[in-house]
Amino acid sequence: MTETQTISARAAGEGHLGSFRVNRMGFGTMKLTGWPEGKQPTRETAIALLRRAVELGVNHFDTSQFYDREGMNANELLRAALHPYPEDLVLVTKFAGIPPGLTPDGLRQNVEANLRTLGVDRLDVVNLRLGEAVAPAEGSLEQPLTALAKLQEEGLIAHLGISNVTRAQFDQARDLAPIVCVQNAYNVAMREADPLVDACAEAGIAFVPFFPVGGFQPLLAEHLDTVAARHGASVQQIALAWLLARSPSILLIPGTSDPAHLEQNIAAANLRLTEEDLALIG
Repeated sequence: MTETQTISARAAGEGHLGSFRVNRMGFGTMKLTGWPEGKQPTRETAIALLRRAVELGVNHFDTSQFYDREGMNANELLRAALHPYPEDLVLVTKFAGIPPGLTPDGLRQNVEANLRTLGVDRLDVVNLRLGEAVAPAEGSLEQPLTALAKLQEEGLIAHLGISNVTRAQFDQARDLAPIVCVQNAYNVAMREADPLVDACAEAGIAFVPFFPVGGFQPLLAEHLDTVAARHGASVQQIALAWLLARSPSILLIPGTSDPAHLEQNIAAANLRLTEEDLALIG
């Protein structure tokens, strides 16, 4: 990126989360709490970082009530930093198989807790999170997704998504309820979800990769250093640019607790990889 270019999430273009339009460069809040383990920023730094993200054009935030550690809760940070929320801001939360769980009663408790801590009357998007930490696990999602669809009918949720799913679960979910996004582990070095990326693009459903720059594992894809040098960018920025080029259905939510890193991530929205770059990366 040249020094004269403005850093803005808008440079990545727009995508859809159901009825919502968002900039394709968003933000994930997990690292603001240091959840499940790791270094936390101060509360003041976290709030300032969220406000800076909005200044830089971010209008899609990924969060969860269970991003909560040692007095730092992602939903409460969002509310403290940004409420009343900008009109175009979309908050995407998720429910997983941890207390209160994915039973009908547990899901209702999850909805009520997220409504309360975010300070809203309706949740924009709720992802049903299945499987293990990274890998999907086979199994039916009929019971929890049907329960979420009932809560949606009550007006408590605008849209539903699914996370950490197999292709079979993706197909099952679409038979049960309208799905607006899929959130699976995916990056330039971890491409097991390739079929889901393509299926989402074909269906007009957003694909939102978690661990977009490696997560708990370093990026080991070949030639990233070469392409990064060509663009005067970091390997992580090239990894984000590769995802934006991979499919128009992809929306990014890289997270960080460092203000400088935030700007570096969003600056990747300006990068345009060439056909030669993409061929080299493979």
